[in-house]
Amino acid sequence: MSSVTSVKTIEIDARGPRFSAVITTLVLALALVTESIWVIAFQAVVFAIGATKGPQFTPYAFIYRSLIKPRLKSPLRTEDVRPPKFAQLIGLAFALVAVVGAAIGTSVVFTVAVAFALAAAFLNAAFDFCLGCQVYLILVRIRKA
Repeated sequence: MSSVTSVKTIEIDARGPRFSAVITTLVLALALVTESIWVIAFQAVVFAIGATKGPQFTPYAFIYRSLIKPRLKSPLRTEDVRPPKFAQLIGLAFALVAVVGAAIGTSVVFTVAVAFALAAAFLNAAFDFCLGCQVYLILVRIRKA
């Protein structure tokens, strides 16, 4: 006898993470320009929520659900939550590196970490290309090989 384990995937509105990427891009750009530890720390908290609970639970997702989604006419397109959740984890890692860089006074570390996170957020916001999601899918393929 073989036992088959069924993993129920959670589906989210695929438009939500892209909207969140727009806000994330703006927040990260602000952090980069101001070199503010507080701005990047705030974004780190948002990434932490997205990485642990899921991107659908972030403050940006709340704004999307409350203000944007009700006004959209296009049909709902869903996606598996795991790739965006992993992308949030990568964003959190870069944000934490930036916080540490700012805390120890290494502006180069702060700048590079924020710039990498900003580039990834911009790709998602502008071109609907989630770099962290692609890394997740590559890791899944490697793991299955």
